[in-house]
Amino acid sequence: MIEDAEPTGVLTMPTAEAPYRRIANDIAAKIKSGELKPGDKLPSTRELAETYEVHMNTASRALSLLHDRDLITGQPGRGTYVADPTHPTP
Repeated sequence: MIEDAEPTGVLTMPTAEAPYRRIANDIAAKIKSGELKPGDKLPSTRELAETYEVHMNTASRALSLLHDRDLITGQPGRGTYVADPTHPTP
């Protein structure tokens, strides 16, 4: 009977890192290590999506997170670049 079953406790789901966070953290690590330097152009959203095998929306969300962290800056019509920490954007 179900009433006689011992409680098994709380079920926990494995917590895999969200794909957009994995991409953002990977790019952030490359910036921190110096592999990507201030002024370096990042791949397009489409290229990132292909490289990381994710939807373009996921790649775009990763770039938004990096922008929120002030690690990258976008230049409309030109692309996305590694931000220069000595010259913050307004």
